[in-house]
Amino acid sequence: MQPNSAYAAKRRLFTAALCVFLLAAGAAWAKKDENANVRTVQGVVSDTHGAAVNGAVVQLKNTKTLQIRSFITQVNGSYSFHGLSTDVDYELQAEYNGAHSAARTLSSFDTRRQPVVNLKLEAKK
Repeated sequence: MQPNSAYAAKRRLFTAALCVFLLAAGAAWAKKDENANVRTVQGVVSDTHGAAVNGAVVQLKNTKTLQIRSFITQVNGSYSFHGLSTDVDYELQAEYNGAHSAARTLSSFDTRRQPVVNLKLEAKK
């Protein structure tokens, strides 16, 4: 009877290993699907002469919830917003010392995972 119990033990071990593998694969698949609905927008804020603007405030408005997130540009004028839903439209605008950029829309129909939206400040009025 020992050969049968050895076979049964191997079978249980194989079944347990298979379950662990399937659970890990399922978790990886779920993570992949979760990331499928997330994107990042990035860009550069420039002045009327095309020079990068350090310290400009870029505002990102969720047009569904009206929640606003802000980012202060880096030395090279760059900004980025991570973890954005692909199912929502966003509005972006930059401001620096009273000068504003035109509002730009990042549409939910834009399928890019890392769209680039550069913003140009207009002369103060």
